[in-house]
Amino acid sequence: MSAPRVITQILGALALALFAAIAWAQQASYGPPIDVETARKIAAAAVAEAKANKWKVAVAIVDTHGSLVFFERIDDTQVASLTIALDKARAAATYRRPTRVWEDAMAKGRTAVMTLSGVVASPGGIPIVSGGKVIGAIGVSGATGDQDEQSAKAGVAAM
Repeated sequence: MSAPRVITQILGALALALFAAIAWAQQASYGPPIDVETARKIAAAAVAEAKANKWKVAVAIVDTHGSLVFFERIDDTQVASLTIALDKARAAATYRRPTRVWEDAMAKGRTAVMTLSGVVASPGGIPIVSGGKVIGAIGVSGATGDQDEQSAKAGVAAM
């Protein structure tokens, strides 16, 4: 088997595992809040993914209550992204689901979701699950929504 094919299969398996964890997070209850060291590790992996792709992003890690635990940004990230990253993380923690679900709902014409408090209809916010419990969330902003989400997933995968 060729190396590219093996890598593709491994990445596919990791993606399926991550999507399963995200789907489960929607059903999960809250656990003990994320600690600073774990948050730092997740943020570092998200920043590394962004830097590898030359994306300028801000990364926010929050606990189960949406309180900021760790924050990092790449130099010259647009100022608005600092707040948006935190908003995405808070929405993912509060609703225990990726912020992409709100974008998908809007695309299907379910505009009423925008009346819910704290909703962010842009990919890049993902719950962080440990031991079957949501312990916090990551929010990434600064690139496109898909790129933000890619960085956030890389961060969570490093946990």
